[in-house]
Amino acid sequence: MNNTTTKIRHLQLADIHDAMNLVLAESWNQTEKDWEILIRESQNICLAAIIDNQLVGTATAINYANSVSWIGMVLVGKNYRGRGISKILLNELFDKPQTCKSIKLDATPAGQPVYKKLGFTDEYTISRMVNSSFASLPNINFENTIQQIRQEDISAVIEFDKQVFGADRKQLIQAFINDFPQKSWVQKEDNNIVGFALGRQGNRHHQIGPVSAISVFAAQQLISKALQSLKGESIVIDVLDDKPKLQAWLTSIGFVKQRYFTRMFRKNNPSPGKINSQFLIAGPEFG
Repeated sequence: MNNTTTKIRHLQLADIHDAMNLVLAESWNQTEKDWEILIRESQNICLAAIIDNQLVGTATAINYANSVSWIGMVLVGKNYRGRGISKILLNELFDKPQTCKSIKLDATPAGQPVYKKLGFTDEYTISRMVNSSFASLPNINFENTIQQIRQEDISAVIEFDKQVFGADRKQLIQAFINDFPQKSWVQKEDNNIVGFALGRQGNRHHQIGPVSAISVFAAQQLISKALQSLKGESIVIDVLDDKPKLQAWLTSIGFVKQRYFTRMFRKNNPSPGKINSQFLIAGPEFG
């Protein structure tokens, strides 16, 4: 039996290099910018597991406006698995003073039964779809209704996202737009927002999401706009499984289902958002 003590402390910006090594070992798509978003916000709880002065595990909880605590980045180095480190990290997160009304996450198939034992309940499923070399895009007439997000649009986009996601993600949305303005799109009708699409460059793929809109057609247009500049690139998206028409369209343009996540909640789920208007999520680490 290994009696080496596991110490838990807060993640720091200086830990990002070691945290990225855990990401790369799992072939995940997160970047140093993603870690910065998580660590810099003081209300978030980002934990590191340390053994012999080495970072061997991580777990994060994003505080979305004291409404939802979003769990992500639960990573343990391969040589340190089987020691209960992820459970220690999660229990430490859950034991922290919680001001949020609900705790939520997107679980992998392997993680789902573990989280069920920790009191989580299934909400719905999400499919990860990948196009390793995007080739073509159907001809679409955008009619100038889709534009790059401007500074004056940001507050309205944040409010639209709040209604659809179910919690205020102001810092996240602002960070995505600031870091990747060329991947940030808004669609308007009569000067009212009917949808938006954000994206970012991962370490393995471009990721499109979140995408929220009032209809499947609007979501297709926004995704098409996001795809225009990505010919020949590898792209990943996470699409809700209650959107079969969108999934069929994505399959028709070369996307392939890779795996799925199960959105789960603990305690209760007072703010589920408008699931019918949520098409692509931001990613399992962000919701």
